[in-house]
Amino acid sequence: MPRAPHVPEAPHAPRTAVDKALDLIEAVGRAPRPPRLTELADEVGLHRATAYRILVDLVRRGWVLRADDRYLPGTAVLLLSARAAHNSLTSVARPVLEKLSAQTGLMANLQVLESDGSRVVDVVRPDRLAMISTLLGDRLPAHRFAGPLALVAALAPEARGPYLDAARAQGHALDGDAGLLADIARAEAAGHAVEHGRNDQFVASVSRAVVPVPGAPVCAITLVGPAAEIDEEHLPTLGAALASAVDTLTGLLCRVGGEVGV
Repeated sequence: MPRAPHVPEAPHAPRTAVDKALDLIEAVGRAPRPPRLTELADEVGLHRATAYRILVDLVRRGWVLRADDRYLPGTAVLLLSARAAHNSLTSVARPVLEKLSAQTGLMANLQVLESDGSRVVDVVRPDRLAMISTLLGDRLPAHRFAGPLALVAALAPEARGPYLDAARAQGHALDGDAGLLADIARAEAAGHAVEHGRNDQFVASVSRAVVPVPGAPVCAITLVGPAAEIDEEHLPTLGAALASAVDTLTGLLCRVGGEVGV
């Protein structure tokens, strides 16, 4: 029988920058536990320095979230698919939101920072507050909402520029007691941000950032409700409940990450 002619194998095309980024996103999504940098680099066959540089951009664009030294699926993934990896930030935070909402009787939401504001990625709303919009999936500016304000206040000062620019572009003052810089300073000093009536005169909110690594907030938990229920009288109790929820979520994120060693 004549031998079949030899057909040379086509050479493998070199991986592009897009290939490498997608490989990392997919590796984060399929990991049984939020992976560390070393695990991701080994998984996709990249040098650690290369993987780190790409992950920095993916975090900036919202495709990956960083919690301490672990990585989780980011906001962009959550918006594209409700079936994002079971270790996504929303699945970890959901019980915390439910408990906080039940404890306070208010709406509790989860927000993550984006390029010029924050985005609401999960909400628990009591039936009695059905008249208040959840804003789920919406992008919120720091000069009108407590969530993005708390997140921006948790950033290093040199990283706040894009959010100040966004407020300026929308005609909001930066200077003066009613300016965004003063709001950021108050939120930074108090550890939480408070907003009354800037988006809806009858609605108020108080928010606190989750910051496992100083200067790098992962998300913010926000309480939203009638302005009369988030006033000077109620703020101390609400602030304490919010701080406890943030501490719980921070611990959960670190614990989930710590269950698997490198």
